[in-house]
Amino acid sequence: MSSATRHRPWDVRRLPSAEGSTFLVTGGNAGIGYFAAEQLAATGAHVVLGCRDRAKADAATASIRSRVPEARVSHLRLDLADLTSLKASVSGLGLDRLDAVVHNAGVALDDPPRRETADGHELMFATNHLGHFALTQWLAPLLSAAPAGRVVTVGSFAARSERLDLDDLQSTRDYRPKRTYGRSKLAQMSFGFALDRRLRALDSTVLSVVAHPGGALDSLTPSRPPVRVTTPGERLRALPAALLVQGKEAGAWPVVRAVLDPQVRGGDLWGPRVFGLRGTPRREPVPAHMADADVAARLWAASGELTGTDPDLGFR
Repeated sequence: MSSATRHRPWDVRRLPSAEGSTFLVTGGNAGIGYFAAEQLAATGAHVVLGCRDRAKADAATASIRSRVPEARVSHLRLDLADLTSLKASVSGLGLDRLDAVVHNAGVALDDPPRRETADGHELMFATNHLGHFALTQWLAPLLSAAPAGRVVTVGSFAARSERLDLDDLQSTRDYRPKRTYGRSKLAQMSFGFALDRRLRALDSTVLSVVAHPGGALDSLTPSRPPVRVTTPGERLRALPAALLVQGKEAGAWPVVRAVLDPQVRGGDLWGPRVFGLRGTPRREPVPAHMADADVAARLWAASGELTGTDPDLGFR
């Protein structure tokens, strides 16, 4: 990459080439994950959609190729709620290296009752945090084999107002869906910053970066049939909200920059420029509660016990 290219202001509509790179996007069939995959596919990279449902992956692939005709897109069956399946899923990638993984897939429940996975873990905490935590271990050799691998963890603005209850990580005593969701995303973000500290200590070439989409509404999101259709009525009713928030296409911009920008550093937090809710991506200060090393160490230990993972998640 030339010096002029390296220092050119970041343009969300003119992304640098990533030809020859391979990126895995968990939950790449819908929402923020879909738009991150679409934008990354336009760089010439091979984009792997990690999701459970083959039909949804096929629909997303068709939509991406309708906009990026030469897109290199494939599907990896991935069920983050099933910890025992993850090693086999990663083996199915058939890769000798992975340039970046976007830990994006998530579950957001609005109403009780509390639900559990087959492993007995609360569904949102299990899918949003534990699944990605465990997946990282199996991807570690592939990320380490890349010249400059990246783990990009997608957090949420909702995590800013939450605090982890380390004695009730799975909301067994007091389950409130929105709070449990916010805490699961906070756990993800805490993990992303903790992983950065561990990778630095190991002098690893892999970076761990955290990004969030700000306020991203379906009603402000461009249609991508058959993945998502936004009606004119939905868009019209959502116009007042557009002063403060945005759609999911724009919500993917900080995630994509975290994957591609050579100026990104390990431990960065990237989000939308305007109040952290909308606009082009920028580096943000990391809130103190997300970077708390003592909380992160306790969360890491608990997560390792719950998932049966290696203490260093496979990084050496």
